[in-house]
Amino acid sequence: MSVQNLSMVITRPGGPVVLQPLTSTLQGPGPGQVRLRVLAAGVSYGDVMMRLGNVPGPKQPYAPGYDVVGEVEALGEGVTGTKIGAHVASIGARGGYTRYANVNAADLVPLPDGLDPVVAGAAALNYVTAHQLLHRAARVKAGQSVLVQAAAGGVGTALLDLGRDAGLTLYGTASAGKLDVVRSYGATALDYRLEDVPSRVRTLSGVGVNAAFDGVGGMSFSRSYAALRPGAQLVVYGFGPAVSRGGRGALILSFLRAAILKLRPDGRGVSFFFVDPVRHQDWIREDLGVVFSLLATGRLQPLISARLPLSSAAEAHRLLEAGEVRGKLVLIPD
Repeated sequence: MSVQNLSMVITRPGGPVVLQPLTSTLQGPGPGQVRLRVLAAGVSYGDVMMRLGNVPGPKQPYAPGYDVVGEVEALGEGVTGTKIGAHVASIGARGGYTRYANVNAADLVPLPDGLDPVVAGAAALNYVTAHQLLHRAARVKAGQSVLVQAAAGGVGTALLDLGRDAGLTLYGTASAGKLDVVRSYGATALDYRLEDVPSRVRTLSGVGVNAAFDGVGGMSFSRSYAALRPGAQLVVYGFGPAVSRGGRGALILSFLRAAILKLRPDGRGVSFFFVDPVRHQDWIREDLGVVFSLLATGRLQPLISARLPLSSAAEAHRLLEAGEVRGKLVLIPD
């Protein structure tokens, strides 16, 4: 059975104003799909980059949003393993800025009983990203030290939260007004605008960190690299802030900067890592299950910057681009 749907869609490349409401008819779920009534949709820097036209997106108009939490309302042919009324999450389907969504049943991860769907939505993509950075890319161990750039943001706070749970020594950068967020996760807070971050990290740690995580781009990569100890690695997972300011030129320059650092023969390494829902949906399901289990037991505390109605998607993008977000922005369908 079809339903009338409302989505916030990108109508053309540009500023937040290009996010506009679109009413359409959503057909029933196809074979192997379920229809979700969306309860929470995450807002990420990847959405902003797609809106600006700095990374490819589907044919316009289209709804951004990689991660949704919702209630199963209808089952397509052949679907097993879930039921009507179940609360589930899906990552990687695109189109999360919407009231209803048809998603592949095989990609669903059930929420533990009693877990707030908005909290689950705040954690889904960011915490899976952070978990994979820590445990699949860098393979850190308890007692080691890490540097997190943009540590007060969505992925940054997830890295601090999961890193604290894993027994790591944490260093995190932020602007002066957000240093309290970094400290709240037990990390040493560093003002990237006023401090020589690599020098301070090497002084505090004795020799440098075991891993640095950087999704900022530009000169930030060089600073992260300089904070590493011998044998350590910089893990690059994005270029968002640099690209939103400088466009595709900044994307190319950021990539080249990381590639040049990767060629240095000094015993330190550089790797690129991105959550891949096409080749590694199995990792996503496994890691999201781990994250939800930790949430359900109270071991993690996702920071929700704001819970905004779906109709305020443009405002969410404005806040994210302006650097006014602490933690994660979550859209809740009106």
